[in-house]
Parts: sequence; structure tokens; C-alpha cells
Amino acid sequence: MTGKPSRVFDRGMEWDGLVAFAGRSLPHAMLGIVSGRRRMGKTYLLRALVEQYDGFYFGATAGTEAESLRQFSAALAERTGSPAPFSFANWDDAISYLFGLAASAADAPFLVVIDEFPYLAKVAPELPSLIQRETDRFQTEESRMRLLLCGSAMSVMGGLLAGTAPLRGRAQLELVVRPFGYRAAADFWGVSADPALAARLHAVVGGTPAYRRQFLADDVPAGLSDFDAWICRTVLSPYSPLFREARYLLAEEADIRDTALYHSVLAAVAHGNTTRGGIANYIGRKSVDISHPLNVLEDSHLLAREADVFRAGKSQYRITEPLINFYEAVMRPAWARLESGQAADVWSQSAERFAAQVAGPHFETVCREYVLGPGRSLLGTSMGEVGGGVVTDSVARRQIQIDVAVVEPGSEQGRPSAALLGEAKWGTVMGLSHLERLGRARELLAGRGMDTTRCRLACFSAAGFSDALRAEAERGGVLLVGLDDLYGRGVPARG
Repeated sequence: MTGKPSRVFDRGMEWDGLVAFAGRSLPHAMLGIVSGRRRMGKTYLLRALVEQYDGFYFGATAGTEAESLRQFSAALAERTGSPAPFSFANWDDAISYLFGLAASAADAPFLVVIDEFPYLAKVAPELPSLIQRETDRFQTEESRMRLLLCGSAMSVMGGLLAGTAPLRGRAQLELVVRPFGYRAAADFWGVSADPALAARLHAVVGGTPAYRRQFLADDVPAGLSDFDAWICRTVLSPYSPLFREARYLLAEEADIRDTALYHSVLAAVAHGNTTRGGIANYIGRKSVDISHPLNVLEDSHLLAREADVFRAGKSQYRITEPLINFYEAVMRPAWARLESGQAADVWSQSAERFAAQVAGPHFETVCREYVLGPGRSLLGTSMGEVGGGVVTDSVARRQIQIDVAVVEPGSEQGRPSAALLGEAKWGTVMGLSHLERLGRARELLAGRGMDTTRCRLACFSAAGFSDALRAEAERGGVLLVGLDDLYGRGVPARG
């Protein structure tokens, strides 16, 4: 394995996957697809990889076919040491020459990275077919080609390997570079010692690395007391690059035409309308009419559809990019006031909205991430699906929302089981009433045939727990997880 450069923060798994691909000694061509939304550090990561392998990197830009071919030809000529730029007649000649370099290479792999590939595919739609032809050809002829196609347009990159696409079945690597997890993001921003600040910061900017350095020039909140001022001078300031970033993220997706419709769909979710019917009702459309925008937002990794783990066929939508959720919930309703410089007034009036529509839902997501990762050891099992869902209590005529659940599907030999039922609260001190509700949900699930004999109950709270609930945890009745526990600075109270 080639060691990850110290300047590359985190990304250990991604680096290992890329090195395993690039360093394979097989004597035939290999293709990899690397995708991820903008600002994730894909280019930074791939440039570091190219440096390690003395490979060839080409970053495409938006332009005509002729200009793009000319830029590619010049970059390739420079890489080979040619005294004059190449003058390929078309992309067919360029791709053939590129693969020819790998065929004549020594035993070492020839790493090639074509970044922002969607720009090229848009003006030269024959490119995937040309790459397919050469990849197939050099499965039987010797080649050391290790070609990585990278792009930020998620719908375009996902389509390269889908359905009847020319490159379907040809890739040996499909890597999505995702935002940092909430713990890694806290380390990256340097706020891991202050979980209350880290949680708020992550609820606004998520785990996108570019926002700290490229966008804000390392303007980090000095502490929790500086968070409000930081919000006003960065995200809510019309002079900050982050101010319009949520709009740009949506506009950059190639399949999004009517941005007003897509903003309305996202606003519906941000305001708590998380079902298909709720979204349609919020924007004044029929459910069948919003299938396309929902699918496009899912393909763009801006919206996620999460299945209800207790009710087959039921699901809810969640905005995956915290900054977009913050924009739709806090900024968009007051856009004119923010543009006129009233950030402090808008933010002072948004406390309740921020807690209910931004921090609260985001906290639930972080709690599920915790159970899926560092908190898994608390369960006594490594199996099960982590999610959320609703348990209907027909006797009391109410629905019990389970924010964090770990369930194992049934098999022919056994029935489905629940390993954990949990509730997450951002601004509420949790007490015995929350525990009683979880206990009732466990009884209802057991009555419907689910195995709950080893099911633990958990309360997740950013605001703390009552003395009575803590006493119950001491007796073994509940697992308590606070912000310190989520960020690895404490040991959860457990029974």
C-alpha cells in the first residue's frame, strides 16, 4: 500500500480503495468511477494519488468540443514530454493514443485521471463508447492502464454504469466521496473539544471540507458563545461565499431545469413534510406529478428516501446536505431581508425554527450514524438495519415515532427482531415519559410477532436527562446518550 500523504485529512478508506485499484499488477486495462458532490475534496485526493504514481491528470472545464479536445491534447503532450502540442483530429484518435501509452508502459501501472468527466461527455457524447472499446480491447491485449473517470454531477456519473450505458460492467472501482462523518468534521474544524458547538456547526455546514478553508478562509467559531456571531458573518452574510452556496448546489446538477420546483420540494421536506403525499400537498401538486423531481434529487444525492423499518412500503424523505436544509428552513423565507444586511435580526428571530427544522432532525440523523458506527458496541450485536419508523398504538389512537431503531429482518427459521428502540431530542430534557413511550412501542412490536427479548431502550438528548431517568439508567432500564457520548468524550449511561 502507498501511504496516504499527511496533507490529506481523513479519507483513509477512500485512499486505500484508490491505491488498491491503481496498484493492481494485472496486465490488462482497468476502469474506475469516482463521484461525489462538489466541495468534497475529490480533486485534492486524486491529485495526491497521481503524484504518488507519477500519473496523468486532466481536469476538464466547460467548453466546446474543439476547445476541450485541444486542452486535452496539450496536457497529454506535456505529460509525454512532446516539444509541441498534439493535434488530434477527434476524440477517437485521442483516446486511442492514450490507451496506447499504457500498452507500451513497463510493469508499473499507468494511472490516468480525467476529472470533471461530465463536461467532456456533454460535448462529446461518444466518449463513453470510445473508452468502452479500448477497455474491451485491452482485456485481451497487454495494458497497464488504470483509468479513473471523476465527476461532480451525480446523476451523470451514476448513469455511466447504469442500464444499457456503454461502460456498464466495465468498471472495477465505483467510489463515492462523501462528506466527512460528524466526528471527523468536528476534528477538521477543530471543535471536537466542544460537542455543543460541533453539533450546531455540523447541522449548518455538514462535513463538506471546502467550506472551512476555501470558502471561509479558516474562519471558525471561537467557541459556543461565538456561534451566533459566526452565523451572521458567514452563512447569513450576503458578502460570504456560503450565502448563495445552497442555490449553486442545486443549479449545478445537469438534470435540474426548473429550479423553482426543486426548491419547493426541498422546502417542503425542510418544513417537516417528509412523505410523498405531504410534499405534494405542500407544493400544490399531485403525488404522481412529483415523481420526477424526487428521483432527480435522489440521483443527485441531495435527497434520501429512508424506509420505515416497521411498516413495509412506507418511507420518508430527508435532505442530505445540511446547508441546503438550513437555507430552505431559515434563509429562503427571509431572503430579501438577508440581502439587505439584516442577518442579526433574522437570526435572532429564527431560534425556534432552527431548533425544530434544522438542529432537531439533524440530531436524529447523527444519532443513527452513531449507532451505525462508534455506538455499535453498546448493542451486543453487529447485525441489523439502522433506521427509524412509526409504531401505531391503536388502543391509545396514537403513533409512536422511533427515531433510532436497530432491527433484524426475519428469515425462514426465525422472526424479525429489534435490538434497539430509541428517541432523540435536541432541545428537550428527557424524562420517564419518553422511556414509557419507548416501552409501550416495544410491547406493541412484541404483540405483532417481533422478537424483542433482547431489545434495549435508548434516550438520546442534546439537552440532558432528568434525575429520575438517570436513576432508571442506573437500575438498568435505559441507555442514555448525550452530546459528550456522541463525540467520544464520555461513556453512555447504560444498564
